Amino acid sequence: MDIAFFSAQKYERPFFEQSLNGFSNITITYFEQSLLAQTAILAKNFDAVCVFVNDTVDKAVIEQLAILGVSAILLRCAGFNNVDLPIAKQHNLSVLRVPAYSPEAVAEHCVALMLTLSRKTHKAYNRVREDNFDLNGLLGFNLHNKTVGIIGCGKIGQALCNILTGFGANVLVCDPFAKPGNYTITDLNTLLAQSDIISLHCPLSEDTHHLIDDAAFNKMKTGVMLINTSRGALVNSQACIKALKSQKLGYLGLDVYEQESELFFKNHSDEINQDDIFSRLVSFRNVLITGHQGFFTQEALTEIANITLQNANELAQGQTLTNQVL
Repeated sequence: MDIAFFSAQKYERPFFEQSLNGFSNITITYFEQSLLAQTAILAKNFDAVCVFVNDTVDKAVIEQLAILGVSAILLRCAGFNNVDLPIAKQHNLSVLRVPAYSPEAVAEHCVALMLTLSRKTHKAYNRVREDNFDLNGLLGFNLHNKTVGIIGCGKIGQALCNILTGFGANVLVCDPFAKPGNYTITDLNTLLAQSDIISLHCPLSEDTHHLIDDAAFNKMKTGVMLINTSRGALVNSQACIKALKSQKLGYLGLDVYEQESELFFKNHSDEINQDDIFSRLVSFRNVLITGHQGFFTQEALTEIANITLQNANELAQGQTLTNQVL
């Protein structure tokens, strides 16, 4: 199987090259370009494309891939909201994903955002480097005894529950498929009203698009902390700005952003940022944004490479597809 690997980053290649040693029947050609209608032609003569979260796999792209003879879409991530599944089915393209690589990696990043926002360690770091040891403005709060609401309790949500329980937090979970655990299962409105911290871990769909909007903020406590490491479009960015300005939202930690495909995974330091909403968000002192690095650990990248190539091998060998979306 020959794979066209889009949105290739140099940090990924060592992990995939190492994993390739176990699959002599698979070859990879790396393309730095994102998969778009304009770049789909690069997949000519390949059996499959391998894509990441911000690649575009819509109707126009899938139709081109089908004409080019591509038979499979390999996602090296868990989410598949960027793939037009009905069109892929119509053109008989298999779609496979990596359903879980390191849930702990993302869960631990959530806690890092929570603690950094609360204890202001990022600000303290800069102060100390300038010989400023003043504690004024750095007052934080304990996670112990706080109520943390987790929306979506899959493997990442469960990993976060375990960590927060260790801190002594009271954990609320809203998930129609949640099973009893070390948390209290509740409805969304109750979670929004009672939580001191809210963390999002649900997939992006028509039902969850802009799940956090003006109406949701109105139900929250004043000064609430919101963390999103799932998908950017779960949160209405304009509503976030309003909530920050009114101080309803006391802290905001983002590892994802609704329009991140134009920004993340690239160095724009020599450019003028044209995204006014993003620029406004980062202007708030109580906002912390990281560039979709929640997954970014050695363990996670190793697992992503291994499972992606296992998926490709199952396709090539005509075996049962363990991680098939379509």
